[in-house]
Amino acid sequence: MKKQALTILSLLLFSVAVMAQPVKQINESTQLWTAYLAQARLSDQWGLWTDVHLRTKEDLVSGLSSSIVRVGLMYYLNDHTKLTAGYAFINHFPAEGHAHISQPEHRPWQQIQWHNNGPKSRLTQWIRLEERYRRRILNDSELADGYTYGTRVRYNLLAAFPLTKKGFTPGGLSLVLNDEVHLNIGRKVVYNYFDQNRFFVGLGYQLGRHTTLQTGYMNVFQQLSAGNRYRNLHTARVFLLQNLDWRKPKG
Repeated sequence: MKKQALTILSLLLFSVAVMAQPVKQINESTQLWTAYLAQARLSDQWGLWTDVHLRTKEDLVSGLSSSIVRVGLMYYLNDHTKLTAGYAFINHFPAEGHAHISQPEHRPWQQIQWHNNGPKSRLTQWIRLEERYRRRILNDSELADGYTYGTRVRYNLLAAFPLTKKGFTPGGLSLVLNDEVHLNIGRKVVYNYFDQNRFFVGLGYQLGRHTTLQTGYMNVFQQLSAGNRYRNLHTARVFLLQNLDWRKPKG
């Protein structure tokens, strides 16, 4: 438990340090992020990953900024550690630089994830590698041929602590802390090796044995490719999560 607390504290201090750095241009906005995330175990070794996201542009309900559909095939090293490889399609709705047309993105990804679950806490971590192919933009109304390529690594840490006697059983309520750091890597990266940090604090409500509803506040602090431009998003996050076990009963 001490190691978990130290890890969480380190990430929180990193988040504060990043956001405290002197900046030149910051664009502030308020968004709503909704998502459905599911992990389904098919056998002792294999499982499926699915998540679907829809995000607004500003003022919580004004326009759409992006949608994501992500799938993956999971391999269980054991009950607490699994490897995943998959594909995601992202649609970036019309925005600055492509005001009248959406920009598609294709994103293969690979991940290692591990859990440490107990009656008094749940800890989930993953390291994810993404290969990002974003369609080139010709003008506000046209896409160009070809794609820009970038590689990004993400480290995610989520911790949950029960607030009621029911714990993590149906009807239980928990405190959820989540931090995820995104780093750009590769020779073409010049000004923004740090991509963004997402810090979330909220509540988790156990709708069922395998289903959790999470809602709360998330701050997204992102450095843009120019190096001197940043985005600071104040986000309401509503996620529905399922961890399903579809294995046939033994015996």
